[in-house]
Amino acid sequence: MTTRIYAALDYALLVVEERDGNWDVNQYFDGDERPYAVAVDPYAPERAYLGTFNDGLWRTVDGGDSWSQIGSDFSSSRVMAVAVAAEDRPEEYGTVYAGTEPSAVYRSDDGGDTWSESPGLTDLDSATEWSFPGRPDTHHVRWIEPDPNDPERLYVSIEAGAVVRTSDRGETWVDRVPDGPFDAHTLATHPDAPNRVYAAAGDGMLEEGHEYRESTDGGESWKYSPEGIEHHYGWAVAVDPGDPDTRVIATSPGAGRAHDIEDEAIRTHDEPNDPYSVAYRRQGEEPWQRCMDGFPDPSGLFVPVLATIPDEPGTFYALTNRGLYRSNDSGKTWDGIDISWNDKYREQQPRSVAATSIQNE
Repeated sequence: MTTRIYAALDYALLVVEERDGNWDVNQYFDGDERPYAVAVDPYAPERAYLGTFNDGLWRTVDGGDSWSQIGSDFSSSRVMAVAVAAEDRPEEYGTVYAGTEPSAVYRSDDGGDTWSESPGLTDLDSATEWSFPGRPDTHHVRWIEPDPNDPERLYVSIEAGAVVRTSDRGETWVDRVPDGPFDAHTLATHPDAPNRVYAAAGDGMLEEGHEYRESTDGGESWKYSPEGIEHHYGWAVAVDPGDPDTRVIATSPGAGRAHDIEDEAIRTHDEPNDPYSVAYRRQGEEPWQRCMDGFPDPSGLFVPVLATIPDEPGTFYALTNRGLYRSNDSGKTWDGIDISWNDKYREQQPRSVAATSIQNE
């Protein structure tokens, strides 16, 4: 088996592939497109989808060697979230979803050739309150999480304002619940944990302890689980493919230190503007514990993004501005992936990472 990683930074997409124990790196999208969200179909690993901040949605069908623009009928060129519902396969590949700014969700049943917009999303009652602090006159789809146990169910996070649900592939929507995350940055699910949803959220900046939540009933209700987390801006969460009770979360003291944001409207009052981020690990109901062994120093570290591969139990991948990292012991320790890391990457925020395994011929 070979591992391929798609790593999206502010101004570059890296396609990193393991070959005979060595890692090859190719760079794409180093202009004004601004890569933002990437997803790969685990059952059709040559197909991946990239949402950009300035230039719409792109697709590769050859493992990243070439890219073509798709989704020309989207109402916005800002594609902030992409997901593949791998178990929902009208064709030989999974159903693809894309989310934009302003908030809209699009679905493709033919691998990205044609798209339909999901109706009714902004008709939800909570939509009048949706607003992104950095651009308060708008909002966007921050994350789309297909349910691996129900091919027609999706969980969608709006930044900022709600986590909403659909049980019919986006034809109808269920609004946020009172105890649900308001500002979820990443959602996760697990095939061995039906109806369980994991959320890393910015809610901890509004009320300490709300940076991590879980639902065990498909989003009907949520429980806070922050014990041990000292940094309350939750950004990324991933779950061990081999154990739904082992989670890793990436956090920061605040948005300004997570992303090096200069806008005072987003930063916490009197918050320093130097990047600082910490990863934590939790097993079962135990308190969260720092899991920085092998990671870069938290000072100068933009908040990482995380990924897993379904057929790699115990393995996590993390994209940072200091390089790519992998844990083979369920997040306890990390090793840097041996690739050349351009100095300009150190100044760019990690936006998204997706990993897949490929059967060697």
